[in-house]
Amino acid sequence: MVRKHEKNKVIKVRLPEYREEDLYLNFIPRGDIKTKNDIHSPKICEPQGQCYKILGNYEEYAGWSFAYHFGTSTSLQIFDIQFNDERISYEVSIQQAIAFYSGVTPSAMQSKAIDSGWNMGAVNHELGTYNFYDTDKPVVHKNAMCIFELPMGVALRLHFKSDYSGGYNFYAGVENNILVERTTSMVYNYDYIWDFLFYQNGGIEVKVHATGYIQATFFAPDGLQYGSKAYSHVLGNLRTHLIQHKVDLDVSGRENSFETINLRYENISNPWSPAYFIVQSRMEKTLRTSEAHAACRFGSPLLLYLMFQNPNKKNKLGHQKSCRIQYNSHAHSVLPRNWAEEKGISWSRYSLAVTRHRDYETAVACTTKTIHGSRRSILRSSFETMKILDLVACGTVGFLHIPHAEDIPNTSTPGNAVGLFLRPFNFFDEDPSVAIVRPTDKSFSKVNIQRWTPEAIGQCVSDKLFQYNGTYGTSSLQHTRPEQYVPCVKLSL
Repeated sequence: MVRKHEKNKVIKVRLPEYREEDLYLNFIPRGDIKTKNDIHSPKICEPQGQCYKILGNYEEYAGWSFAYHFGTSTSLQIFDIQFNDERISYEVSIQQAIAFYSGVTPSAMQSKAIDSGWNMGAVNHELGTYNFYDTDKPVVHKNAMCIFELPMGVALRLHFKSDYSGGYNFYAGVENNILVERTTSMVYNYDYIWDFLFYQNGGIEVKVHATGYIQATFFAPDGLQYGSKAYSHVLGNLRTHLIQHKVDLDVSGRENSFETINLRYENISNPWSPAYFIVQSRMEKTLRTSEAHAACRFGSPLLLYLMFQNPNKKNKLGHQKSCRIQYNSHAHSVLPRNWAEEKGISWSRYSLAVTRHRDYETAVACTTKTIHGSRRSILRSSFETMKILDLVACGTVGFLHIPHAEDIPNTSTPGNAVGLFLRPFNFFDEDPSVAIVRPTDKSFSKVNIQRWTPEAIGQCVSDKLFQYNGTYGTSSLQHTRPEQYVPCVKLSL
């Protein structure tokens, strides 16, 4: 390379001189907008105090109760999730995140980031957490978790009954507020915003927003097959993100089974006009009785309903109590099966894998196995029966990111959020959110408009100025005691 350079046999590119007015990756505002930007934006406040309770790492909200924990390599974990004292899940947690890159330069070709190796839980920011990572004594990370109630801006339930004559017969609606457990992990150039969302109708959403700076390489013309030109002499390389979750479901108890529901067309005679036919969809239920039978590989269509149910518990309508996993993802595999590094991330073969709970396995993806390229899959036996067992689901979501001009100065969160839902399915006798408001007059006959919550009081915007010096303080536990947690209501500032 040196000899070729001296003989001018290498293409040389002269970079432009740096100009201070070139803001590039800077957050300094520039450009024009059509509306005012020098006034307060909408704020979130708690005019009558908190609707949730916190005792150490234990929380209660509406019908929910659970405990949280931080793993050094895996970040936020939620344990013993119950609704009205009936368990839904023993554990829902983040297990692993990877980002595999492509390109024409050595750094891009070889960039295969396995983020648990960066210890995602030790780089959480925004409840204080304690860790022993890369230190000879315990260290506290302040403000590593944010807990707050959030109005979703869309009704939880509503109906408008029109009289089709310019009026209405009735209207009913319920405000949709949720409890948010949020933390962020700064993993080198990327920032992951982790959210665990608890809905008042008994649903849980686990979501991650990806933001931060793109990992880029020097631009070469043939690099356009692997990304987009993001700036002068800068190529934004494509990468695939995968996020793995552990969902240890205990649907009304530990004895659960896994069933899928798909649809198929049927062509039947019209019962009231036998000379004609009706084509319609009907449910096709399949009980998955082995790990191999339950696994959903990337590349194969994900079945419509993924149901974990308790065959021994039923609701008042006679249905087995169940919980459904629903995906928000457009992930795909990152490498062919058994190819070199792929052996260390065998979990990435599956969008969903189901196995039995084992007390000695605290994680479904092991960093040591990942680094050394273990051939061992998260699935142990293709023939082990899973009819009624304590089951664990390993759900993998993700997205393809091809950087583009709008990733400058850095990647924005809209459209870059993936995750999964845990939704009750005949777990309750009716929507449990009917308990969040109660009328004072049970006859429903004295007034036309009923407001079942107090009118808002107090000032929403705080007169205390928000301050942040760009650092997150860490301190040793040698001379410190855990501080009493102050709820994160800084959103109202």
